[in-house]
Amino acid sequence: MADKVLMKGNEAIAESAIIAGCRHYFGYPITPQTEIAAYMAKRMPKIGGTFLQAESEIAAINMVYGVSSAGYRVMTSSSSPGISLKGEGLSYMAGSDLPALVVNVQRGGPGLGGIQPSQSDYFQATKGGAHGDFKMIVLAPSSVQEMAALTVKGFELADKYRMTAMILADGTMGQMMEPVELDFEVKPSPEKPWATNGTKMQRTHNIVNSLSLVPEELERLNFERFERYAIVERDEVMYEEYLMDDAEICIAAFGIAARVAKNAIVKAREKGIKVGMIRPITLWPFPKAPFKKAAEQVKHIISVELSMGQMIEDVKLASECKVPVTLCNRAGGMIPTPEQVLAHIEDIYSGGAK
Repeated sequence: MADKVLMKGNEAIAESAIIAGCRHYFGYPITPQTEIAAYMAKRMPKIGGTFLQAESEIAAINMVYGVSSAGYRVMTSSSSPGISLKGEGLSYMAGSDLPALVVNVQRGGPGLGGIQPSQSDYFQATKGGAHGDFKMIVLAPSSVQEMAALTVKGFELADKYRMTAMILADGTMGQMMEPVELDFEVKPSPEKPWATNGTKMQRTHNIVNSLSLVPEELERLNFERFERYAIVERDEVMYEEYLMDDAEICIAAFGIAARVAKNAIVKAREKGIKVGMIRPITLWPFPKAPFKKAAEQVKHIISVELSMGQMIEDVKLASECKVPVTLCNRAGGMIPTPEQVLAHIEDIYSGGAK
């Protein structure tokens, strides 16, 4: 068994990116993700990599565009308002079919909001992320170990499908410390015949570009891209089920909310209430099938979120409105307590919630 290292979530992401072969990081400080940049600033020069604190988040994502165009594994990270600034670059990368890893350690909003944890960037991450028709692979860790593992997975999926992958964490996940194993088996970066890394007089020039002024050509590119997205939806869905075999009430939660919900489920089970949980690990592609199956079994679904209710819409769509779906939430940087979730469960169990 590999040795474990006590690390912050942000540090685990940074070290795992290096393990995955990332040697280029561009970012800009913003709480609560700044430790990622600080870690990369120390580590990258020692391993022959590149760390650059850009003059802005906009500059950082465009540097990512350039390095990805050359065929290298590259990463940036930020927190909620900083991700919004990167939006134009994320759309350009999607339009150019460029792989990269982007980390969003969410904070409360809208606007500058606060520095406390939130999950209110769910819509932004899963419904595109910027202008145009496109998707990003969105991975939602619920432990520091998963912060590390999903970072490696994110690079691999990004390269496999020529897409941006996003780690959607939150301030609590970024700042908490847990033991982590870092002995990952990493798939090497594949050959990238499309990269702009020099022809060596052996091929024609490659051009990486998101501009397409012929509408028929742009339509064809969009349809081709969504055919690839359909393969991702078919093959790359990840989720965890917890005590769902006999559940009569199902919790839907991801990230830190899932950890809170798990404690509430244990307490509810002690009171004889049959509760289980489906935890999406990929927020896009969303695990529709398990929620559709759950809707045939349970009497009620509760979406536990650190937002005003965003994932709940996907839960309702996946369950095809066959059972009631209600929201148990805190917002603006507040986290639901196990007691709050348990009270919601008990209210439903007694017939109080509608």
